[in-house]
Amino acid sequence: MEDAMGNSKRAVIVVGAGEGTGAAVAKRFAREGLIACVARRDAEALSPLVEEIAAAGGQARAFALDATDEDAVVELFNTVESEVGEVAVAVYNAASIAIAPIVETSTETYRTVWEISALGAFLVGREAAKRMLPRGSGTILFTGATAALRGGARFGAFAGGKHAQRALAQSMARELGPQGIHVAHIIIDGIIDAPRSRQRMPQMFADKAADDVLDPNAIAQVYWQLAQQPRSAWTFEIDLRPARERW
Repeated sequence: MEDAMGNSKRAVIVVGAGEGTGAAVAKRFAREGLIACVARRDAEALSPLVEEIAAAGGQARAFALDATDEDAVVELFNTVESEVGEVAVAVYNAASIAIAPIVETSTETYRTVWEISALGAFLVGREAAKRMLPRGSGTILFTGATAALRGGARFGAFAGGKHAQRALAQSMARELGPQGIHVAHIIIDGIIDAPRSRQRMPQMFADKAADDVLDPNAIAQVYWQLAQQPRSAWTFEIDLRPARERW
């Protein structure tokens, strides 16, 4: 698709556009002229984000999406490419976390966490690659976590899903990089300053200094920088954490 000047419209798809990282990433790319196509299970919850992007002079569209539904993911990419613009960047930020002893982790819980972390990432990554390969360009970004590098007690389900997502990203980067597609995996190591985190851990936020938690806007800046890297110096993996985070 082209705009009134005959230029190709470019879109960024952000799957898992919550109130923290996903929203910040969508706003950062919209500031640069990309149309932010934001997706999550509840599309109505995206209305404030779409309105905020529009108020700042950007463009955005909201989509309801179950990232583990293959047909729904295919439809999302088809709709964006036909009605919005070419997908220049795809960001997979969806996640589900379960913290429990392994003997108390149900099969349903493990499967749900794995499907959102790994299967959803595969479907979104695959459909993005299908659209980008004919053009020989594009960026696919996966939001990882510390659990992608090491499993922790009570994090069996989450670590399993995030390890799988990281392996997928590595395989895609090695396969697609030579064909012009930049695939990167961002490890988020620490608590993100988001409304849900503040609701769950009010005392922790009261005790911590502002720079002891990850600022979503600072995270989004790194996503934007990754998408701008020249082909001669691509990053596959980067880890982000507050200065005083123990690691």
